[in-house]
Amino acid sequence: MSRTDIRPIVKLRSTAGTGYTYVTRKSRRNDPDRLVLRKYDPVVRRHVDFREER
Repeated sequence: MSRTDIRPIVKLRSTAGTGYTYVTRKSRRNDPDRLVLRKYDPVVRRHVDFREER
């Protein structure tokens, strides 16, 4: 198994519609569904939900 099989790189896109993204890795075993994290969006200068984009 390669390193990217278990922990793939995912792109998190802001739900505020600004187009701002974060890039991170996630565990397929612990989070098989799409990831949703509350992070800071510097375009709107507040914390918003970021959803996983494939």
